[in-house]
Amino acid sequence: MVSVERMRWWHVAELLPIERELFTPESWSERLFWSELGQLDTRHYVVALAAGAVVGYAGLCDYPDEAWVQTIAVAPVAQGTGLGSRLLQELLAEADRRRQRVVSLEVRADNLPAHRLYERHGFTRTGVRRGYYPGGVDAWVLTRRS
Repeated sequence: MVSVERMRWWHVAELLPIERELFTPESWSERLFWSELGQLDTRHYVVALAAGAVVGYAGLCDYPDEAWVQTIAVAPVAQGTGLGSRLLQELLAEADRRRQRVVSLEVRADNLPAHRLYERHGFTRTGVRRGYYPGGVDAWVLTRRS
């Protein structure tokens, strides 16, 4: 069974190997996660735990006129289980609690599983950032309006 709870400082060291495995060379540092966790008024981060171990995490930034999905990550051992959808639903629920009607994100143009996830949750492509990711891969800007 997987539980989802608010991310705390002690989760950061455990999630860093997942971050590096999934997002190198653009992976976030420990310092960046700590900085994000320190901004409680505008950030919401959660972790997914299986038998007490981090198997996923996600974060949302609350700007004055819209929210942005900062990150969603699911450890390879937990991929394909619906956990990414569950984490995204948690972020969308938080955006609703914060009365945000617009939620946006950036995703690699070549990340087809992520595209399918976001489409299932009502996101549509609203922009492209050319060559945004290492290797010259474009980022798609996706937006969901409620």
